[in-house]
Amino acid sequence: MTSKLLPGNIVYGGPVTEREAQDSRSLGQYVLDKYKSFGDQTVLVDAVNGVEYTASFMHKSIVRLAYILQKLGVKQNDVVGLSSENNVNFAVAMFAGFAVGATVAPLNVTYSDREVDHAINLSKPKIIFASKITVDRVAKVASKNKFVKGVIALSGTSKNFKNIYDFNELMDNDKFKTQPDFTSPAANKDADVSLIVCSSGTTGLPKGVQLTQMNLLATLDSQIQPTLIPMEEITLLTVIPWFHAFGCLTLITTACRGARLVYLPKFEENLFLSAIEKYRVMMAFMVPPLMVFLAKHPIVDKYDLSSLMVLLCGAAPLSRETEDQIKERIGVPFIRQGYGLSESTLSVLVQNDEFCKPGSVGVLKVGIYAKVIDPDTGKLLGANERGELCFKGDGIMKGYIGDTKSTQTAIKDGWLHTGDIGYYDDDFEFFIVDRIKELIKYKGFQVPPAEIEALLLTNDKIKDAAVIGKPDEEAGELPLAFVVKQANVQLTENEVIQFVHENASPAKRLRGGVIFVDEIPKNPSGKILRRILRNMLKKQKSKL
Repeated sequence: MTSKLLPGNIVYGGPVTEREAQDSRSLGQYVLDKYKSFGDQTVLVDAVNGVEYTASFMHKSIVRLAYILQKLGVKQNDVVGLSSENNVNFAVAMFAGFAVGATVAPLNVTYSDREVDHAINLSKPKIIFASKITVDRVAKVASKNKFVKGVIALSGTSKNFKNIYDFNELMDNDKFKTQPDFTSPAANKDADVSLIVCSSGTTGLPKGVQLTQMNLLATLDSQIQPTLIPMEEITLLTVIPWFHAFGCLTLITTACRGARLVYLPKFEENLFLSAIEKYRVMMAFMVPPLMVFLAKHPIVDKYDLSSLMVLLCGAAPLSRETEDQIKERIGVPFIRQGYGLSESTLSVLVQNDEFCKPGSVGVLKVGIYAKVIDPDTGKLLGANERGELCFKGDGIMKGYIGDTKSTQTAIKDGWLHTGDIGYYDDDFEFFIVDRIKELIKYKGFQVPPAEIEALLLTNDKIKDAAVIGKPDEEAGELPLAFVVKQANVQLTENEVIQFVHENASPAKRLRGGVIFVDEIPKNPSGKILRRILRNMLKKQKSKL
């Protein structure tokens, strides 16, 4: 499908011709029907322990858990929290939540107590699933929030919460009578929220992005493109966390397409490479730090990666040099970039065989409209003119939960204002140039400087602070703090780093270091002038 220009400089990706997912009674029913149709095909592979899971196993487990959730009082449009690294029970729990018509709210496993508390107070989950590595923290925070009625430990247990259930015991418990099939309640697809994913706003703590059933079902239909190899014959690899929008939505799309998804709970060099070799992985979901690893790390040469055909890279921009190095080193024929936001239900722009210029993020997906506006005047711009990218279509979120003001700022007349500066060329290929938003991109994670700044200002020895991203080839950017000390106090760089380390999740730690300054540059309204800070950092580097 080729994009076309509509009156008023609006670019359109063409209509979605598929309706299969949207015509289903609900997202939960669609997933159940899909898994049922794939039978004994292998759909998930745990690359750590080598266990393979069939579609019929998934169907049976989801149906069983859906009945159990209903018995535990989870009703349509209730919220189910999910705090776990990638494992089969994450997938079962999420899809069972969808099956009963609940909203699923994944939580970042690296969140501190403060961040978990903030996230669950946005979504108000009735039940929270937690894995061995998160169950103590989740149970502790849940015990202080009366809306949480139960915690289900996917593995491990905790004494921090009285209503705690063991996942395996629930699944094996004879008192829960279940049927071999389950009918998902009919959804109001435009209104019912299926996912609340946490997106880092620039103004501090994460916001809860509400994605409706229609957002997901329409996105699933837009993914159905004819492929040379049937999807059920394709083996994909992912190490992207499923609690992250990119990971979660790719898990849902691969499940509904019947592909064999090999997953890892976290990136480990040897495991990652041996999984590609062992399972003859053809496609992998990537982020730029993983691409840099493939391009440069000496260990890569020890493995047979000849099965790799396509690398799908998102979450942050990928350099042309890295792309060329990978093609030369491993011989991967296709490296595809895309661009999307949590707020747009995965990608709105993707490269394909025809449109894949170096540095571009591709062309519009079907069903998506785009415009480029002057960020100051709102004037519509044409080809090769740089401005703010705005998108419209069935994938655009319902809004931020409990935050009307931010929703109205982000969505105007149905158009999502991304805060990213870019342009499209004469072939309607899009390029991202800069961003209005100040988010730091650390290994694909969005880190809001304002949140780290607010945390630093709680330290009695710190008078003022500003945080920017320090460019880093492997991670993208590292959070770096400019700090103004209170008068007559002793404070070291290490103390500041340690303070943030103890109070924030790993992505927010000050890996870029600390620079002590006399004052933070600000404009008359008090907004931090990060451009000046970036110039200060450049000057400091050039002196070295």
